[in-house]
Formats: sequence, structure tokens, C-alpha cells
Amino acid sequence: MLNLAHFLDVTARKHPEDIGVILDDVKMTWQELAGFAKRVANVLQAKGIGPGDKVAMMIPNTPHFPIIYYGILHTGATVVPVNVLFQHNEIEHYLTDSGAKVFFAFKMFEEEARKAFTASETCKDFIVVSAPTDLEDPTVGENFTKLVMQADAEFDTVQTMPDDTAVILYTSGTTGAPKGSELTHFNMFFNAYYACTRIIKGTADDVALVTLPLFHSFGQTALMNAGVIGGVTMSLLPRFETEKAMEVIARDKVTIVALVPTMYFFMLDSDKWEQYDFSAVRMAVSGGAALPEEVHRRFQERYNITIMEGYGLSETSPVASFTEEGDEVRVGSIGKPIWGVEMRVMQEDGSFADVNEVGEIVIRGHNVMKQYLNRPQATRDAIVNGWFHTGDMGRFDEDGYFYIVDRKKDIIIRGGMNIYPREIEEVLYAHPKVLEASVIGVPDVARGEEVKAFVAPIEGETITEDEIKEYLQQRMAKYKWPKMVEVLPELPKGPTGKILKRELKAQ
Repeated sequence: MLNLAHFLDVTARKHPEDIGVILDDVKMTWQELAGFAKRVANVLQAKGIGPGDKVAMMIPNTPHFPIIYYGILHTGATVVPVNVLFQHNEIEHYLTDSGAKVFFAFKMFEEEARKAFTASETCKDFIVVSAPTDLEDPTVGENFTKLVMQADAEFDTVQTMPDDTAVILYTSGTTGAPKGSELTHFNMFFNAYYACTRIIKGTADDVALVTLPLFHSFGQTALMNAGVIGGVTMSLLPRFETEKAMEVIARDKVTIVALVPTMYFFMLDSDKWEQYDFSAVRMAVSGGAALPEEVHRRFQERYNITIMEGYGLSETSPVASFTEEGDEVRVGSIGKPIWGVEMRVMQEDGSFADVNEVGEIVIRGHNVMKQYLNRPQATRDAIVNGWFHTGDMGRFDEDGYFYIVDRKKDIIIRGGMNIYPREIEEVLYAHPKVLEASVIGVPDVARGEEVKAFVAPIEGETITEDEIKEYLQQRMAKYKWPKMVEVLPELPKGPTGKILKRELKAQ
């Protein structure tokens, strides 16, 4: 038997008075966090929630997130995290598709959340997470603070089996409606345990910056769940702002930083970086997207910290590969498969590729999801003969290090030639005036597709289309040259800072 919430109790018993979370002036001990999570469990159990039920939560990176998350798990129910940036129709899909019965929504996002709740046929309880001052406000419906403070702080955790679903993480939905990846208690526990012991090597002496959204797989597993297992203090930052993040790193003597490439780039671009002391940082991790070599190099030169890069997806809990401490860091590589996980490169005919041959990365192991919720055919399409098909094109070298070449669906086929946008983006990121870059394929009658590049300049700089074209023409083969270049103030990004190519394509 295994319940992911059990490990919060273990840490609370081992380090009861240690600080578990920080949010600016707010600090909570592990004992307090564990007690509040059990109060949430009692609130839910009183509403009839138990094993097999789904509970949705639309909460930013505040102490409420772990409290509600582990409270749901205590009851044996399944957590359905919802992106806090969503509009009501997007939220409604999560509620309806999962069949969630209870919905916790942060006050700041109540308007869109309430519209979705009202439209949902399965969701019966709407709990607004707001400040204690709203206790008597009749417009908020059921108030989180009031319910929790009236509940008992003791709860007998419902025992779940390792294969029971703990969390449903919805994919980003680049094609079609988002699909819910059912991740088991063992999927989530072991991935977090591995992240804690082999990647961040977190202990009670560590402080981690937690600005990656906790409703997303990266932050949830590699920071929150891993941090709980290791007793790592989590310094929460609900919204990434470059200077604020640097301030928190210095203020709280952060030792572990985990970000997506865009966030590192913004830090490197800050002209105030010398004002903030990063000397406590011992570990920097990147994931969510491939890290440009230029960012890797500049961070190393400025802070004498080597960013360790990994790879994973919602469907793989998420960590599938990583460059662990002690391994040679090969810039541009996503490392080697983690223990107990196999990664191969598969060609179109179903055969496995040889060294340095490009194909689709496929994965099998303890981290692969149980299934897509309510989508048996999508599950069969994704998991074939035990191998999960990632949709990412990659290769591996003679020493077993893997490299992402591009998303399978992002490959541009121009006049019969395969063009990998990632390769062009790497060159663009090395341009001294470029802050952000993204390359897509656009329909073309003559060649099938043409290449279009989007760039955003560093603050205070201006870039022209001709300048970018000339720069690329000096650095790559002619068939890869973008026919079109568009300069934007900034590129559209998702909640983790990943550039959204689907929005660029929609433009």
C-alpha cells in the first residue's frame, strides 16, 4: 500500500519545527502544513469524497497548494490541478472530462472558475480560497479558511495501492483537447524520490526557489513532492518576475534553483544582476524545453554554476532523463535515462535507430502513466508494445547521452528536405540582440512549407528582418534560411515560460 500524502507526515514528524514553506513574510512549519492538509481531508470526507473521486484545484504557488494537494490525497481521491491562467471554457473541460466533484479555486481567479463550475454537471461543491477577511462575505460561497479552521487536524490517511491514480495531469493540448494523463501513487512517489535523492539531492539544509507552477508536472514532482520527501524548505514565488526571483534567491539564501530556459535567459539579461547574491546556490536545473547553448555558457561564466538539464513529459511523471551530478555535462544534451527507465530512438518503420540517427524518442519504465483518462484509443496510440511514444525527435551518442532535435510535429519539410526548427533557434539565440526566438513552418504552395522565424529583441535594442536574415545566411545551409522573419516585442508563452508555437502558428 502506498499514499503519496504519507510522506508529508513523515517529514512533519522528523522536522516538525523546520520551515516547510516561505511566501515573503509568511512562514509555515512542516507540522503546520501537515495539520492543515489533514483538516482539508476532513472537510472533503465530510462531503463524501473518497477513493476514486476526483477533486480539482486552481491554486497558484501559495502555501494553499501543498495543503490542498496532500489533503485530497489523504482521502484516497485523485488530484486534478488546473492552470490558473485558464479561461472558463478551458477550466470546464478539465472539470467535465475528469468528473471532478469538488473544485477549489483561488479568489483571484474566482470569476472564470465560477463560470466553469456553474457549467459543470458533475462538480457539486465550489470552495473559494481567499483571505480570512472574506469569511463573512456572502458572495464567496463556501470559504476555505472557515471550513478548514472548523475541521479536525487529525485524519487517518486512506490507504491506496501503488497503481491507484494519484494525479491527473492534462497535456498542453497542442493538437485537440487536452488529454488527462493518469499518474499513479507509485509513478509520482518514485519520480519525486529519485529527483530528491539523485538530482537535487535535497536535505533539510536546503532552500528551493519554487516559481515553476505547481499545477505543472515539473514543479509538482521535482520541487514540491521531492522537497517534501527531503524536507527542503520551499520559497514560493507565485508569478515569475525576473528581479523578484533574484531578490528571493538572495533573501532566502536559496540553494536549489529549477527553472525553464526562458527564466534563465531573463535573469542573464537583467542589468541589476550584480545587486543580488547567488553565492548560496549549489544546484541549477533546467527542464520543460531544450536549453540554448548560449544560455548554458553565459550562466556558467557569470555564476560559475553549471545548469543541469533533464527531460520529461506529463505522461512520464515527468522526469525521464537527466545529467546527474558526477556525469559529464554535455551542453545541449538532456542526459541519460534515469534509473529504471529505458529510452530508445525509433524510426518510422518501428526499428530502433543506431548511434546519432534521428528518430522518435520512446520510453518505458516506472515513470510512464497508467493511461489517458477516458481515452482508450489515445492510450493505445501512445503506448505501443509497452513503449510510450513522446512525439519528440532525438538521437543519442556513443556514450548514451540523448539529444532533442525537435518535436515530431514541428519538423518543417521544405521541398522534401527535413528542417529542424531547434537548430535555427540555437543560432538565433547566439545573436547579441536576440532575447527570444522561435521558428515554425508555414504552408507554401511550391515547397509544401516555408520557414518563418519570430524574434524578440533584448530591451533597448532594435532588430530588423534583414539583419536577422543576413546573420542566419552566414551561419547555415541555404535550404534552412527563413523566408520570413517577424520581430515582436515578446513571444507568447505558457505558464511555465515555454514559448507557445501554436499561438505563433495561429497568427
